[in-house]
Amino acid sequence: MTKRLSPFAPFAAFRRTEAKASQARRLIALTTGARARWTPRDYQALAREGFARNSVAYRAIRMISEAAASVPLVVFMDGEKAGDHPLQRLLDRPNPDEAGPDMMEAFFGALQTSGNAYLEAAGSAEVQELYALRPDRMRVVPGARGWPDAYDYQAGGRSVRLSRQPDGFLPVLHLKLYNPTDDFYGFSPLEAAATAIDAHNAASAWNKALLDNAARPSGALVYSGAGAGDRLSEDQFNRLKQELSEVHTGPDGAGRPLLLEGGLDWKPMALSPADMDYIAGKAAAAREIASAFGAPPQLLGIAGDNTYANFKEANAAFWRQTVAPLAERAARALTAWLSPRFPGTKIRPDFDQCPGLAAERESLWARLEGATFLTLEEKRRLAGLSHAPAPSHASPLSEVSDG
Repeated sequence: MTKRLSPFAPFAAFRRTEAKASQARRLIALTTGARARWTPRDYQALAREGFARNSVAYRAIRMISEAAASVPLVVFMDGEKAGDHPLQRLLDRPNPDEAGPDMMEAFFGALQTSGNAYLEAAGSAEVQELYALRPDRMRVVPGARGWPDAYDYQAGGRSVRLSRQPDGFLPVLHLKLYNPTDDFYGFSPLEAAATAIDAHNAASAWNKALLDNAARPSGALVYSGAGAGDRLSEDQFNRLKQELSEVHTGPDGAGRPLLLEGGLDWKPMALSPADMDYIAGKAAAAREIASAFGAPPQLLGIAGDNTYANFKEANAAFWRQTVAPLAERAARALTAWLSPRFPGTKIRPDFDQCPGLAAERESLWARLEGATFLTLEEKRRLAGLSHAPAPSHASPLSEVSDG
């Protein structure tokens, strides 16, 4: 009996050879077991100790998130600004409760705090609203190939699964910072700066305890009884040792005075804060925290750092090296995520409206004004403006300024 083949058999073989998937997917799927995985670090502790209790990390996170969120996101189609496009309206007002910069500030703040940031696209066939979700409530659900196929969001004792839709669109944008030891979650700058944050917080707690206890220095207890050979009894020694351990140890007991009796004498021995270079050590910890976030110490009010000649150069370096790459990365991620729902669109950050980069724009305009070997159209293209021809009597600098 002749075996009949399906008329689609040749096409099925062709599909098998054209299947695109990472060769490492089998290992990843085996490692994860297709189970939901919570973020492996203690987000609450990082947020509490780093953001809530450390002024340097708090200011660095706020400064980066506010600056990156202030960069306007512009929708382009065919190289031109789309104007009143549905995607532009969505970015300007992502949901009824927030404007675009407000949502992006929460998005960038979560990225700096946890190393992970999430946006949810609400709507089935069309994306109608966008929401920033808390990273500590999200967990990745790997698919059969080992890569994220859904996300679980838990709040108030309930959980909802945000799964990939039939057309392949995943309603969650997960932006993460590079993590060399995890396949699914990013690495938080707070975790990289955890040692410096602990040192800075401990120094502040120690200083506060010294002030509360009249800033008395530490020292040694010397027993001088009636005779040269007199010593404390075992009970007296244990009681004194217990009192020192429970009452005078740690930052809460820093500088607390001792009640001396029975021939005990106080001999100051500890180094003074000046000898220990206390202030310089705390400033060094603050600079390490600022370095982990990519924020110039001068902008955070940290004294003793002369890396930048002045505040203007520090601010330009902050925008050029930290804010601009972050805004560009978010725009690329949004384009890749939303372009299937808005075909032909591309999202770009508009740095021309950022005051922090005004000096660099003026320098660019001056160079274009002096480039006599370039045509007006070439100058406009290099300035990032429209390709439409400009009036012949206008100078390139005035055209750029009007744009």
